Amino acid sequence: GTRIIYDRKFLLECKNSPVARTLPCCLPQIPGVTSLAQSSPVKLGELKEQKECEEAMPDQDQFEMDI
Repeated sequence: GTRIIYDRKFLLECKNSPVARTLPCCLPQIPGVTSLAQSSPVKLGELKEQKECEEAMPDQDQFEMDI
């Protein structure tokens, strides 16, 4: 096989081309990966409350032992 070597100037020009800026037609919509993450403030508040509840709970042993 032959190897194609591109120079830096050509690659920088390709970065700004319209073809490089358009998304593929069959790209799935995955929030946070292929599209901007759209998390509502309600969900963020719920996550904060859940984390606070977990921090407030004292550490418990996984198993209780009867001696």
